[in-house]
Amino acid sequence: MTRVRIRKYSWPLAPGHIRDIRQRVFVEEQKVPPELEWDDTDHIADHYLAVTENNEPAAVARIFTTLDETAHIGRMAVLPEFRGQGVGDALLKHLISDATGFGELKLSAQEHAIPFYQRAGFHVCSGLYDDAGIPHVDMRCLSPDIVTPELDRRQCPMILGKDRDAWLFESEGQMISLLDSMTGQATQRLWLYDRLLDHDTYNRYRFRELLSALARRHRLCEVRLLIHDDKPLIKRRHQIVELMRRLPSRIELKLVNDDYPVEDRPFLLVDREGVVYRHNFHKPEGFANFADDGRVRLLGESFQRMWDVGRSSLELRELPL
Repeated sequence: MTRVRIRKYSWPLAPGHIRDIRQRVFVEEQKVPPELEWDDTDHIADHYLAVTENNEPAAVARIFTTLDETAHIGRMAVLPEFRGQGVGDALLKHLISDATGFGELKLSAQEHAIPFYQRAGFHVCSGLYDDAGIPHVDMRCLSPDIVTPELDRRQCPMILGKDRDAWLFESEGQMISLLDSMTGQATQRLWLYDRLLDHDTYNRYRFRELLSALARRHRLCEVRLLIHDDKPLIKRRHQIVELMRRLPSRIELKLVNDDYPVEDRPFLLVDREGVVYRHNFHKPEGFANFADDGRVRLLGESFQRMWDVGRSSLELRELPL
């Protein structure tokens, strides 16, 4: 493995090596048109250069930010003679660490590089599209602060269906990051069981947008919300309620029927493998697992039993448009 040092520059102070590596990899090797490679974003981005112990330039990347919450990683390139030596992994880990504090990291990945970014906690969040004649997908990491300390210990951290190690949480911030990361990877179903749709946990723009994207994905997606108490939804404006009213056939909500047995601990189920499980209704303590089909199957059976005997919320139905 080649050890590297990584330096950060603004565009006006960036050494010529950064431009040379991008020219060689993107323009000459991958045939990206120069007018697409060089853009105005370079002037607002931070640029990174990885050099070997012998001070040989080996790789580059850039980061720019939007809306104070999202950092975008791009223009990541490793020279051919340094590929397969851990240079790209070291650079990406440095970028993630340097972007700590942002709630979301995004990037556009070439199709062949998807596994590389999954090893660093990024999941696919779009279909394939063409960019400069090369197939790409959008990828994101919704839990950078949690992922960063684990990059050297886990393979594919927080990737649905791949990460089999449990993630423990004991704070609201950790729980929300795991909820969002799990929800953002749902492709088939999301089943949520809780005492109520707590405003701090669920009445958030990002969670609403993740639910909306899933509900709109295709007509067979299931979004089911099963709660004990709908009064807080009536008293205070809730983003999930507004989303339900716009997508009434895609997002369903029911109240538990207390005449039948109910679970005494809340959970979120995503597809057939993902679970976020809390130890009780009143504390943000529990665990998440992104590849636990056995537990998800058992909890799914319990959820289905409660759902089958659940009742509609008359109060929500009678809310004025």
